[in-house]
Amino acid sequence: MATFDSTKTALSKLLDQIAEGKLQLPDFQRGWVWDDSHIRSLLVSIARSFPIGSVMLLETGGAARFQIRPVEGVNLAVGCPAERLILDGQQRLTSLTQVLKLMAPVKTKDDQGREVQRIYYIDIEKALSVNDNLEDAIIAVDESKTLKANFGRDIVLDLSTQEKEFAVFCFPFNQTLRSDNWELGLHRFDASKFSRYMEFRAKVLDAFRTYDVPVIELKKETTKEAVCLVFEKVNTGGVPLSVFELVTATYAADGFNLRDDWFGNVREKIEGRHKKLTGKPLLRDLEPTDFLQGVSLLHSYERRQADLAAEKKPKEATAVSAKREHILVLPLDAYKNWADRLTAGFFEADRFLRMEGFHHPKFLPYRTQLVPLATAMVHLGERWLEPVIRGKLARWYWCGVLGELYGGAVETRIALDLQDLLAWVNESGDKEPTTVVASGFQPARLDTLRTRTSAAYRGDLPPEN
Repeated sequence: MATFDSTKTALSKLLDQIAEGKLQLPDFQRGWVWDDSHIRSLLVSIARSFPIGSVMLLETGGAARFQIRPVEGVNLAVGCPAERLILDGQQRLTSLTQVLKLMAPVKTKDDQGREVQRIYYIDIEKALSVNDNLEDAIIAVDESKTLKANFGRDIVLDLSTQEKEFAVFCFPFNQTLRSDNWELGLHRFDASKFSRYMEFRAKVLDAFRTYDVPVIELKKETTKEAVCLVFEKVNTGGVPLSVFELVTATYAADGFNLRDDWFGNVREKIEGRHKKLTGKPLLRDLEPTDFLQGVSLLHSYERRQADLAAEKKPKEATAVSAKREHILVLPLDAYKNWADRLTAGFFEADRFLRMEGFHHPKFLPYRTQLVPLATAMVHLGERWLEPVIRGKLARWYWCGVLGELYGGAVETRIALDLQDLLAWVNESGDKEPTTVVASGFQPARLDTLRTRTSAAYRGDLPPEN
């Protein structure tokens, strides 16, 4: 079954749907950032009927639920439902909504990066001239509808009333899709200009009114992980989104603020987990994605154990995983179930590392090895202090450090180590963890280590450092 449709939709219809709230943004979309020159270039492209690229939408009502917000500048009632979400094309559609659909000044940036407010016009005579560049016909004035020179002391163009617009024959872009009032006013003000205006309407305005935008629409049956993957693929011009940001947007749809839970909220007097955890020096560099990996490990491990207890074959049981795609579908109930226990597990991991001689985070070989260590602590509780168990934990940990096995992508190793480590410690299996088996460290290497960033180098430092 196809998971998307491809068609064309009139630009005017898309902008109507944005203004009505039928088209909104998933909350993980970053803000609108286009500057004045990008906006001008976009307007010229449409006026000339050039392609501006396709937009990608997601039908709402499926499993991929996100917190939503309106396109910037659009005021909607709280809780206004959306029919579709904009995954790709936010910058273009937001720019066109602000310039063509809304009456308020456009909040953008000039070529020096300064924040400015602009209202866009087009000089009708210049637009009709075959000798002039169409971009030169576009005029951007400030919020008072004036264009100033000499450091703002002199007004060189005043469009503050409709009569002044008629007098200099400048058309406001925010009337492009509904110009009846402006046309009637022009005819009353100076009927001799009307035939020239009609040429302009046929040449320029009709290009906007008949412009079709290619639209790719993902159906509501599209999975959440597929939506996130597609978004990252099409969002090549933006900053990549972290797993934490995507999960935050997902949980927000169920009324849970993951950002507040992690970073805290002074106004709401919420102390975040980040502050609690980083109060321990060895956990200072812990990232929110590390924590989500730990929750994913605990949740999937619990499900796998339940599957095996129900006599499912190992290959059919839930896979233990800390991979991105599994974190993205992590249920909110699972996060709430494990978050406090995992926090305590990280505290125990800090305690273990101190007993192993670490006292400063800059000498900690691997941050990534904290995740399986903390999740193992959740299951072991105070039992890890028993000499035999602590000895096994230490052997596993130092094999990872001196074998330099926790660099790079470690999601698979993390999942295997948690299972093997718990089986080894609980003596339900005599198989040593993968990291212990694969360490293969040569003691002579300690004499040749020169790179301070090497895990083995850090692990070989004397405790007083």
